[in-house]
Amino acid sequence: MNLLLGAMDVRTPSGLRDRALFEIIYGAGLRVSEALGLRLEQIDLDERSMTVTGKREKTRWVPIPSETARWLGRYLDEARPKLLKRPSALVILSNRGNAMNRAVVYANLAHYERIAGVEAHTSPHILRHSYAVHLLKGGADLRSVQELLGHSSIETTQVYTHLDMTEVTKKYRSAHPRD
Repeated sequence: MNLLLGAMDVRTPSGLRDRALFEIIYGAGLRVSEALGLRLEQIDLDERSMTVTGKREKTRWVPIPSETARWLGRYLDEARPKLLKRPSALVILSNRGNAMNRAVVYANLAHYERIAGVEAHTSPHILRHSYAVHLLKGGADLRSVQELLGHSSIETTQVYTHLDMTEVTKKYRSAHPRD
C-alpha cells in the first residue's frame, strides 16, 4: 500500500486527487462506485467521518482514518478547485471536471502499480479487501467489519475477508479460558 500510494505525484491536481481517492477506498473500505459517488455534504472532516450510500441505496456511517482525512483535506483545498470546471457536489472529479468513471480508476491504479514496481495486480476491490483484512487482523470483530463494509449478511463478510485460520486459531487459543 505504501509503495502504491507513494507512486502518485501529489504536486499535480490529478495526482493529489488519485491519492485522496485511493486513500478513501483503502482507508474507509469503500467500493469504487461509493467513492466516485461521494458528495461534499456526505463528508465531515472535523469529525473524520462520512455517510456513504452503498448498494440498494443503503446508507451507512464510516469513520475516516487520520491519514485519509489529511489527504482528502489536501485534495479538497488544493486540487479539487483546479479540477472544478462547473458547479458540482461530487468529491472526486475527472481531469475535465466531470464525474470520474470506473475504467479510469482501474487504469490509473494499473499505472501507479507500474511506477511503484508492484508486481501483484491490484484493483480497487483488492484495496477494499485489504481494509477488511487489516481491520480483522488488528482485532476488529467480524460484525463491526460487516457494518463498515455495508454488507447485509455476515456470511458475505466472512467469505469476502478470507480469514486466515492460523490467525483465528491463535486468537481463539489466547481468548478461550479452557485452552
